[in-house]
Amino acid sequence: MDFSLSPVQEQWRDRMADFLQEEVYPAEAVARREVAELDAEHRWTRPAVMARLADHARAAGLWNLGLPAPYGSGLSHLDLAPVVELSGRSPHLAPEAINANSPDVGNMELLLRHGTPEQQERWLAPLAAGEIRSSFAMTEPDVASSDAGNISTSIEVDEQTQEVVINGRKWWSSGAMAPDCRVMLVMGKSNPRGQRHLQHSVVIVPRDTPGVQVVRAMSVLGYDDPYTGGHGEVVFEDVRVPLANVVGSLHRGYALAQARMAPTRLTHCLKLVGVAERAFDLMAERVPRRVAFGRPLAQHGLVQEWVAQSRVAIDQARWLAYRAAWSLDHQDDQDSAAAISALKVVAPSMASTVVDRAIQAHGALGLSQDSPLGELNAYARQMHIADGPDEVHLMAVARHELRRFSG
Repeated sequence: MDFSLSPVQEQWRDRMADFLQEEVYPAEAVARREVAELDAEHRWTRPAVMARLADHARAAGLWNLGLPAPYGSGLSHLDLAPVVELSGRSPHLAPEAINANSPDVGNMELLLRHGTPEQQERWLAPLAAGEIRSSFAMTEPDVASSDAGNISTSIEVDEQTQEVVINGRKWWSSGAMAPDCRVMLVMGKSNPRGQRHLQHSVVIVPRDTPGVQVVRAMSVLGYDDPYTGGHGEVVFEDVRVPLANVVGSLHRGYALAQARMAPTRLTHCLKLVGVAERAFDLMAERVPRRVAFGRPLAQHGLVQEWVAQSRVAIDQARWLAYRAAWSLDHQDDQDSAAAISALKVVAPSMASTVVDRAIQAHGALGLSQDSPLGELNAYARQMHIADGPDEVHLMAVARHELRRFSG
C-alpha cells in the first residue's frame, strides 16, 4: 500500500500551498478590515478582496478543480483532497477563492448530476463562472431537521398552472444574506403520505421570486460569517415557480439531498483537517517562545502531550478522509456513505480539540481578534452539527457495521 501522494496530488498541493502563502494569508487582515468598514446597508456585500483572490486563483489554474469540463479540471475526489484540505487553513476565504465553497459546490454538483440542460444553462453555468452565488434551504427552526421526515415545508403542484407552490420557514441557509445570492435550492415535502424516502422534492427558487422573504441572519457562536454571505432565516409564503424548476423528479428529493451531501461532507471534513493543521502550526510556533514558571511551555510535559496527541489525531483524520475520498471515487454509494459518516464523526471532534489546545497555549491572545483561533474554533464547533450531527453519523456507522452480522 503506497501512502505517498501521486504526482497529480503533489502538483496541485504545491500550487495551492503557494496560493495560500502568497495571496490568501495576506488577504485575511484586509478582508477583516473591509468587512468592518461596511455600513449596515451593505453588511452582506462580499469584501472586495474576494474578487482579487478569485482572479489570482483562476490565473493559478485553481478554479473549479473538481468540476468536469467544460466547467473545470475534473479532478477525482482523491486527487482534489490535498487542495481541499489546504483550503481549510483559511476556511472563510480560500474555498470561495477557488470556487469550492459551500453551499455552491454542493449545488453545482447536484445540478451537474441531476439538472436538466435548461437548469444547467441558467444556473450551473453562472455558478461555475462565479457570476452568482446560491443557497441550499433544508434546515428548519421548529423541527429536528437531521431527520428529513420531520421537514414541514410544503411543496404542492398546481396542475392548472403547471407550477409548484412552496410554503415554509427555513434557517441556516448559508449564503442567503448576500446580494449576489441569486438562487436557492429548497427541499420540502411534496408527497407527505408516500414512503419515507419518496416524500420530498428539491426545487430551484430564484431569490427574487415573490413570497421569498429573508428574515434575518443567524450567527455562529457570535460570528455572522459575512465573508461568504452569512446564514439566513428565510420564509417561503405561497412562492410559485414553474414545475420545470424541480430538480430530478418529484418526490425524489431525499435521494438527491443524500447524493449532494456525500461530497459536501467530505469537503467539510477535509477542510477541518486544514483548520487543525493551521491551529497546530500556531501552537507549535507559540510554545517554544512563551515562558511560564521559569521555562518555555514547550518544555512542560503537559504541553508536549498536547503537541503529540494533536499530531496523531490530525494524521488519523487525514488518512480516514483520504480513504473516504477513495471510496467516493471507487465504491458504491452505501459503502462510501459509511466511510464518510465515520469521517464526519472523527473530523469535527479532532479539529475542535486541536484548536482548543492551541487557544489554551496562546492564553489570552488565543481568545482575541488578534488571532484566527476564535474563528477557527467557531468553524470547527459548528461542524459537529452541520451536515448531520455527530450522533446521527454514529448511528449510521453502527447500522452499517451491524448489517454485516444480521444474516
